[in-house]
Parts: sequence; structure tokens; C-alpha cells
Amino acid sequence: MKSFFASTVFALLASTAMADTITLYTSQPNADAQRTVDAFMAANPDTKVDWVRDGTTKLMARLRAEIEAGNPQPDVLLIADTVTLEGMAQEGLLTAYQSPEASNYDPALHSAEGFYHSTKLITTGIVYNTGVDTAPTSWKDLTQSSIKGQIAMPSPLYSGAALIHLATLTGDETLGWEYYENLAANDARAQGGNGGTFKAVASGEKPYGMVVDFLAIRNKADGSPVDFVFPEEGVSYVTEPVAIMSSAKNVEGAEKFVDFLLSSEGQELVLDMGYIPARDGMGVPEGFPAREDIKLMAFDPADALANAEANKAKFAELFGAE
Repeated sequence: MKSFFASTVFALLASTAMADTITLYTSQPNADAQRTVDAFMAANPDTKVDWVRDGTTKLMARLRAEIEAGNPQPDVLLIADTVTLEGMAQEGLLTAYQSPEASNYDPALHSAEGFYHSTKLITTGIVYNTGVDTAPTSWKDLTQSSIKGQIAMPSPLYSGAALIHLATLTGDETLGWEYYENLAANDARAQGGNGGTFKAVASGEKPYGMVVDFLAIRNKADGSPVDFVFPEEGVSYVTEPVAIMSSAKNVEGAEKFVDFLLSSEGQELVLDMGYIPARDGMGVPEGFPAREDIKLMAFDPADALANAEANKAKFAELFGAE
């Protein structure tokens, strides 16, 4: 009897411990992920977070293998882009959750059904070396013949943010695919990711480029000879959205995590990390223009998902498959 009682208590304690733990898969940089988890657990001391960090592509490959084996591990995802999560939502792999914090966000920044919610804004604009004679103000400035062969940009065949950028600009009625055709005619180099593009501009090898905002703005603050422009047409953006798996073992804990990230406290953390918070009414990091002066271009994750392979194929025709 004593043995039965002890085993029952142990099982109850194990069950309680399991209920108070969530598993997070995230593509945040390690330092950011640790700060996010630490801040959440400080605000929710009864909930522990086990987390796995890797790039979005590798995380999704791992998760797909787990799903195939019938044992997906994460309760919650915090990854780079809404397009990946839109695909998962369409497959029935995500749980809809209408966070009470969502009313503080532009509806364009979360799934209408609540399948995913954006946590920050990482925009792509124009970076240029301060040694150039003329600073660009528009996306179209990169197609001017006077700077032929002087432009670098990340490839959407390599970078998820670049693929979203491509979908955004080609979907704009004032730019469209004609814009990319003009970039190709102007001998723009399209290869690798944002880091390589930034280095090419900072070194003067290719004095103009397209790059994510914080990379240029932070390096400028550290003395790099670059400046960053939010073009007059607007900027594309990725949003590091959060989502709850339909297979989540601890839905209540996952909902707490989503609410924390979307709360004022969670968004202050985003700001402190040096990113633009997605929540309305927040400040911006040092070196950024006021939030109301940053124009976000229209973007539909479902359209971007549907057109992803066709967009990659067309891009490869114009710029090669590097």
C-alpha cells in the first residue's frame, strides 16, 4: 500500500512538473533567446522553458522529422517569418489563439484567426557607403545607369528575408517584376545573405545594397562608413512571429508565453535588444527614425507562400542560381 501511495504521488508530481514546462523552438540568436526565456520565467516563475535554437530552415527540418515520427516536441515556435507559419497553419499544424494583447497590433501583423503573431519588425531598406557622391532615397535609385555594377543584395534563393523582400517589391504596383529586371540589367549582384551584402557595401566593393535595418544601423553606430535609408516607397519586413503547435502538450503555458511576448513588458525587451517592437505605441532603438515615419509596404503571407517557388525560379532566370 505504501509503495502504491508513493508511486501515485510521484506520478502526480511528474504530471505537475510536465504541465509547468513548455518547449520552445526558436531561430533567435542565442543571446536574444536566453534573454527572452529568462524574462518570461521571471514574469512567470511557475513555468519553465526548455528551448532549442537553430536557423529556421534547420529547425523546420528537425520539426518535420519529428512530425513524421509522430512525436513533435515543441509547444511553441518563435521563428523568422510569417510565410513559414502560414504554410504550417494551412496544414493544420498550428493552434489558433486570440491573444488579448493582439488588439495593440496592426491587424496586418498577425493571422486573423490567431495562428501566429508578429513580435518585432526587421525591415529591409537601402544601405550605402558614405563615400558615394549621391545618397539614394528610393528603390528606383538602384536602377540608375550611373551606378551600374555597384549594387549588392542578398539572394532570395539563400535568404528567407530576401525572399519576402522579393515578394513584397514584385507585388507593389509601382515596382513589380520590372524593377528586378531593371536591377539585373544594371548588373546588381545577388548572392549569399545579408551579412555578405553588408560587408561588400562597408568595404566599398559594392557601395550600394539592400540589407536588413539593424545590421547597417548598429554598425554605423560602431563607426562603419555606411548609412541606411528607409526608401520613400516603403520597406519590406520580417516579424519573428510566435505560434502554438496544434500538438502542444502544454497549451496554457504556451498561451502565457505568447501573451508575454506581445505584452508591453515583452515588447520593451524587444526594444532593449535593438529591434523595432511590433506593438503599437512603442519606441524605436537609437538610430532609427520614429515608428510613424517608417512606411511598411503591403505584404500577404498567403500570397508569398503560394508564389514562393515561382518567384525563386523567375529570380534565378534573371540573376543566376548562385
